[in-house]
Amino acid sequence: MRYTRRRFLKQSLAVGVGLAMGVRAQREALRIGVVLPYSGVYAQLGQDITDGMLLYLEEVKNQAGGRPVQLVREDETADPAVALRKVTKLVEQDRVDLLTGLVSTASAYAVRDYVHNTRNVLIVSNAGGNALTRDRKSPYIFRTSFTSWQVSFPMGRWVAERVTKRVAVVAADYAFGRESVAAFKESFLAAGGQVVQETYTPLGSTDFSAVLTRLLQARPGAIFGFLAGSDAAIFLRQYAQFGLKGSIPLTTTGFTVEEDVIGAVGQAAEGAYSSLHWAVRLALPENQRFVQSFRRKFGRTPSVYSMQGYDTARVIVEAINALQGDTSNKDKLVEALEGVRFRGPRGLLEFDPKTHQVIQNVYVRQVRNIGNELANAVVADLGRVRDPG
Repeated sequence: MRYTRRRFLKQSLAVGVGLAMGVRAQREALRIGVVLPYSGVYAQLGQDITDGMLLYLEEVKNQAGGRPVQLVREDETADPAVALRKVTKLVEQDRVDLLTGLVSTASAYAVRDYVHNTRNVLIVSNAGGNALTRDRKSPYIFRTSFTSWQVSFPMGRWVAERVTKRVAVVAADYAFGRESVAAFKESFLAAGGQVVQETYTPLGSTDFSAVLTRLLQARPGAIFGFLAGSDAAIFLRQYAQFGLKGSIPLTTTGFTVEEDVIGAVGQAAEGAYSSLHWAVRLALPENQRFVQSFRRKFGRTPSVYSMQGYDTARVIVEAINALQGDTSNKDKLVEALEGVRFRGPRGLLEFDPKTHQVIQNVYVRQVRNIGNELANAVVADLGRVRDPG
């Protein structure tokens, strides 16, 4: 075929247009759809995650792969149907490049099929329901937070060996609460423990007096529980008012006595043991820098949710950097996310290639008064925990 001047100009124009489109795509804002609760019982959790993201993005000058980063936020509320509607809007109307957020396990389950079927990448920054990275896992879903099994299973054996073999249980009555109890019991019972009572409370409870009365009557050696947000704050205040604090040890998942809750209840949380993948006083240089930076920017102590937001933003930025800003191929975006690995405030963060669940250390903490400040101090490192998938 003769290579004519017209053909040469046509091909040159096509190459030029392609290069221009590529440059323009890199310079256009990277639109991240963020679905988190900004109202209701988990509003503080949503704000903490958002602030953690904003802190990391500020550190990288709000750039990822040569593109400015834009967060398009929607209120998850506490309704899974609302969460699905917001995710759909972000994808179909706002045309976001990828999605992140979700505090509620029920919300995460509600959006799973839509995200999977439309091949949109979702990085879950909180919701810890086991199924999301087990039987309902998707190649397009990653999780930077935890599973209910991952943070509760190691605690069961530790409580049986170090605290008591006779426990009463109280937990929020929804998927994550029940999964947390099941994971705790799995290792607690195997270590010779006995559960003398189980109580599940509605989300948004304002009075735990009847629950606390039953707990007293059961005469356990300790209480294991999962509550979060305002539920946890109310429970802890009433736990102290009923005289249980100081007489019956409280052991929990870390969310029940996380920094946001300690700030609300003060000494009512003192002495409680909990298991989690981070602590504000975790003695790592990366964590110390993070805590100092967060306090300087927001004027308050970060929580585990803040840390998860911070790490989630870093995961996204590192993946987009690896792709030089090109998010058009979702399978390549998945590959880039699978390759993200770094040391951050919690320690080493990496993903299980089969489940896309984060692999991380889990720590036992105790709320202590250190230097006239109540905070979670690490008392044991339970090692790296990989969800069985």
